[in-house]
Amino acid sequence: MSTAVSTEMRKFFSTRLWWVLLLVMAGYMAFLAAVLAFSLVESPEQPTVEPLDLVRSIYTVATSLGYVFPAIVGTLAVTSEFRHRTIVPTLLADPSRTRLITAKMIAAAPIGVLFGLAGTVACIGAGAGMLAALDVDPMLGEPEVWRSAALSVVALTVWALVGVGLGTALPNQVASIVTLLAFTQFVEPIARMALPALLDDAGARVASYLPGAAGEAMTGASLFNAFAPGGILEWWQGALVLVGYGLLFAVVGRLTTFRRDIG
Repeated sequence: MSTAVSTEMRKFFSTRLWWVLLLVMAGYMAFLAAVLAFSLVESPEQPTVEPLDLVRSIYTVATSLGYVFPAIVGTLAVTSEFRHRTIVPTLLADPSRTRLITAKMIAAAPIGVLFGLAGTVACIGAGAGMLAALDVDPMLGEPEVWRSAALSVVALTVWALVGVGLGTALPNQVASIVTLLAFTQFVEPIARMALPALLDDAGARVASYLPGAAGEAMTGASLFNAFAPGGILEWWQGALVLVGYGLLFAVVGRLTTFRRDIG
């Protein structure tokens, strides 16, 4: 297994795509955190949120809006093999398809940590800088702030595993990325607004089990709920739900895509 994991790590770092996505994520998250901090402080119609919750929402915005980056990276770890037809020699070297999927998920963890650190550090740096410039306490001495930041890294790491699972279930690269972008950027945000509006508390409860909501729950801070209050899971519940999505996708892929002849 260690050899398979090492091989998957080498495949990832042998391309330039990882650092391009890493830089894009860091820059984008820094921009969003700075803009969010400015708008929430300066807007006369800002939502009524406790200062600590407000700061935590800014510092964990990568978990709310940037999780698509580690998810895409995880997806590409599988779909690139099918697109470039390297899946055949990979399976010839080690015919165990279950071991291959497991190795990809294990290898995705440190990659997810890397993206989690980049996104979270960018948010804290830009967000705290903007708050300080506006004469607002960035609360960097609060233990809860750093707890949320650490859990933000963990949540983004899990998203990389979810991406691997999705790529396993949907190996067509274009289809998997389009599906990922459509769901995370359109379908889920709309569902998280519509379900509570249509079904009240029951709808809010259902919405809290969606992948993005589960990721936010892991940090204990929800940017979405700052504007549209609703249910949020405990951090460990969010972790179980998000990990569950990744494992479910991986199992589906193992029983479908990786069960068929690949050639």
